[in-house]
Amino acid sequence: MSALRQVLYGLALLGALALFIWGQQQRINVARQATELAQHDAKAAREDAARNLNTATTLNRTLNLERQAQSQLRGLHDQLRQGLAQRELQIEGLKRENTALRDWAAQPLPDLARRLRERPALTGADAYRQWLSGRGAMPTASDRPKP
Repeated sequence: MSALRQVLYGLALLGALALFIWGQQQRINVARQATELAQHDAKAAREDAARNLNTATTLNRTLNLERQAQSQLRGLHDQLRQGLAQRELQIEGLKRENTALRDWAAQPLPDLARRLRERPALTGADAYRQWLSGRGAMPTASDRPKP
């Protein structure tokens, strides 16, 4: 009976060892799958980071171009403002020097010119379009009566 017991113990030990090896193999498979999933997620994260970096670089480049354009526009605006101020000073000087010019500048605008300069308070492009196509519109050359 002792030989039978030793065989049974040996078989039980082999069964336990096989079960232990099978359990370890399952753990290894689960760990391998988790590693593959983590590698896939890391690859996706690196791709997202690269896309975000490209987007940020593009936006930064666009921002720098916009800033340069704004700087140029500010410079042009300042030049135009200085030119306007010089012209206004020149006109005022001419008015002081020339009485005929001063009298002409003091006259009111003709009705047609004044009507062109008058416009109601407009809010938005649609209101401006409606005002342009409204009753104050100038007739085209083909609509004018022939003399």
